Amino acid sequence: MKNFDKYTRGYFMPPVRSMKWAEKEYITEAPTWCSVDLRDGNQALVVPMNLEEKLEYFQLLVKIGFKEIEVGFPAASETEYTFLRTLIEEDLIPDDVTIQVLTQSREHIIKKTFESLKGAKQAVVHLYNSTSVAQREQVFRKSKEEIIDIAVSGAKLLKKYAAETPGNFQFQYSPESFTGTELEFALDICNQVLDVWQPTPENKVIINLPATVSLSMPHVYASQIEYMSDHMNYRENVILSLHPHNDRGSGVADAELGILAGGQRVEGTLFGNGERTGNVDIVTLALNMFSHGVDPKLDFTNILDIISVYERMTKMKVNERQPYGGKLVFAAFSGSHQDAIAKGMRWREENECQHWTVPYLMIDPKDIGREYEGDVIRINSQSGKGGIGYVLEQQYGYDLPAKMRESFGYIVKNISDQQHKELMSDEIYTIFYDEYVNIKSPLEFVKYHFIQHDDFRTLITIKVNNEVHEFEGEGNGRLDAISNALQTNLGIKFSKLAYKEHAQEIGSESNAVSYVGITGVDGTEYWGCGIDVDIMTSSVKALFSAVNKMIGIVQLIK
Repeated sequence: MKNFDKYTRGYFMPPVRSMKWAEKEYITEAPTWCSVDLRDGNQALVVPMNLEEKLEYFQLLVKIGFKEIEVGFPAASETEYTFLRTLIEEDLIPDDVTIQVLTQSREHIIKKTFESLKGAKQAVVHLYNSTSVAQREQVFRKSKEEIIDIAVSGAKLLKKYAAETPGNFQFQYSPESFTGTELEFALDICNQVLDVWQPTPENKVIINLPATVSLSMPHVYASQIEYMSDHMNYRENVILSLHPHNDRGSGVADAELGILAGGQRVEGTLFGNGERTGNVDIVTLALNMFSHGVDPKLDFTNILDIISVYERMTKMKVNERQPYGGKLVFAAFSGSHQDAIAKGMRWREENECQHWTVPYLMIDPKDIGREYEGDVIRINSQSGKGGIGYVLEQQYGYDLPAKMRESFGYIVKNISDQQHKELMSDEIYTIFYDEYVNIKSPLEFVKYHFIQHDDFRTLITIKVNNEVHEFEGEGNGRLDAISNALQTNLGIKFSKLAYKEHAQEIGSESNAVSYVGITGVDGTEYWGCGIDVDIMTSSVKALFSAVNKMIGIVQLIK
């Protein structure tokens, strides 16, 4: 990267220290949200939405809870004009929703914009012109005075045509490319526009300060916003709006710090769609606030449905790692992460928890319509015993002993590694069942009979390589007696019997599940699982399963 020295910092710091925003810890209240999906988002699509798609997308935005929606640039194309007229003439705009339209500071465009708004109950008319050094010098080749005249003349024309058009209109002005504009000049041009509009408490004006191109680190944008907020005329009658783009990948941070600095309103899009690297992502912004216990005033409780409509309308995909919405954002493949999440979830079940504090999960996936199964614990060669055990417990009701989880975890990880793929929950269940449950070869349990005297004695019927045998045994308990019968009569040895049992509810059926672990003479642990309607029978089946795993490498003595 030899050409770094041809780049320079094209932004401007405030002329006075503007850092009060840095003393604030977090956002305490959601801003007013304005979706610009149907303008900024739509113009950035390879194939822009048609009329029917725009109408469906508008309904999606209304359903989510947006109260301000920019519907386009009606003077720019017939499609955008027709879309706005359809919304108005078919009465598709709810009374509590305000549409916003965009216009350049040119009279014929402003005139057509107000013509397109006839019949609208209320609307924001958004006037803009570029103010940055680069735009003034290279694109318009105009002086500061000439740029101010463009803005002021446009502001006057908005007043003129609004007075001639029935409806309730709110004005908005944007010094486009604000981030590349000298702060004193940006303040001057905004104040001169405000002097024309004379905002009042009953008729507030929106001043929108866009990071049309993100040029700085987020703290600089915040200081710029704070300077404007502190020095703007009519401040109590101005709604200060932010419009960050994501050129530096910091659109969300720009917006969050900008809100701390005085921003009261945010323009953005769902999942950050927009020109170049996109606009600020309102989904991330809103759910970041949600994760801090702040009501975002937008409804993402069914985020998968929102994604479905978004992808169908825009022909774009929500990235798998997109915050909150991506398929993998709640997924944990790492063994240590899975173990912590599983233990955190279990801790919540065991304790009365007012607040969400599960490790690695910023919010409860269920709050936005995601499921723990398939969304949170995902199994591949990097997974650990905790996550694998969690899948079996949550989806199939098997609560494996800790050491058995570890043993099974290695099996699953090796299979995933060999097959070079993620394993789904049904595959994990199949592996578990085949490896551990009710194993019948080479020893097959048939039946048992207990006679209790001073100790436990048993008569057990088994098949060894399909030949029926009856063995006797005794011990200090029923399972111990059966264990001794096998060892005495078959010449096999094992020790350290580990045991666990629990009930399992599957639909209307109730089974007993038992786990048995044994240690062979070589020190290796072997595990088995037994399932039966009777708890004692399930224990015997578990013992046989463990023994069968061991004697696969041990010669039976006839």
